[in-house]
Amino acid sequence: MNAFAITDRPDVGETNGLVDGGTYHNTRHNQEGGVKTVCWTTEGLEITRLRLISDHGFPVWDVSYCHGFLDGKHVNVRVPFSQLPKRNMKAALYAEAKLSGKFIKGLFSSLSTLC
Repeated sequence: MNAFAITDRPDVGETNGLVDGGTYHNTRHNQEGGVKTVCWTTEGLEITRLRLISDHGFPVWDVSYCHGFLDGKHVNVRVPFSQLPKRNMKAALYAEAKLSGKFIKGLFSSLSTLC
């Protein structure tokens, strides 16, 4: 089994969830030299996971975490928002990226939600 494999679990309201979340997070945290935090506009960064969580009926997604890959290492990614609206979420995310004035590689393909 690939620790970085993803799956949808509609029965629990999850899209692009990790098949083996424990191994994924342990691999990241056991990286030699630790895991540093970078801004989402850092040159060369590719976002690999933007995890959003919420409750049924609540109108916004909360950012749980954002991870990326930079210079061959895992990094935590600092984003300029803590919530995104459920309605038109991708448009709101695009607007945030546009405000940064930079293309954010991997931003839309990395979305993972749990509601």
